[in-house]
Amino acid sequence: MEIVIPEVSGPIGLYGFARPRPERAAELESLLLSFVEPTRREPGSLQYQVHRDVADPTTLVFYELWRSATDLREHLAVPALAGFQRTRMDYLREDLEIHWLLPLN
Repeated sequence: MEIVIPEVSGPIGLYGFARPRPERAAELESLLLSFVEPTRREPGSLQYQVHRDVADPTTLVFYELWRSATDLREHLAVPALAGFQRTRMDYLREDLEIHWLLPLN
């Protein structure tokens, strides 16, 4: 799955689900958490968090808010994120599920 960012003006958010292969769950969690601090320091990053789903603790949920779609595109081009995009199915039992958000306030 190629991540296609909607063309919007202004801030853009997203939330998504990462459902790991059972044998790679801890590794995926560590990898996703390793992205948090560097991402929060990127220009245009307004919020970036990784969560565990309470109803399904094997599912990781991520939430991101960016100043613009351009900032998000630049984020996805960072080598660590681009590498994850290429190898993500090594960790996942199904592809990432991503939902796009337009902030109203």
